[in-house]
Amino acid sequence: MKPDTHPDYHFITVVMTDGTTYKTRSTYGKEGATLNLDIDPKTHPAWTGGGHAMLDRGGRVSRFNNKFAGFVRK
Repeated sequence: MKPDTHPDYHFITVVMTDGTTYKTRSTYGKEGATLNLDIDPKTHPAWTGGGHAMLDRGGRVSRFNNKFAGFVRK
């Protein structure tokens, strides 16, 4: 193996959006750095289950459905 090919892997502190913190190992910053998150699993809809409603902005879905209403899949 070549020497010095791996990045520096060290402990950092991660600050969640609600202010809670935890320590983890990362290549981010330097030893003891702090990573402040703007979005985390406690607030993002992908993890909380919110925001999954389909929006028909400008009637795009309606136009698509009308255009292909007679299309029969074989």
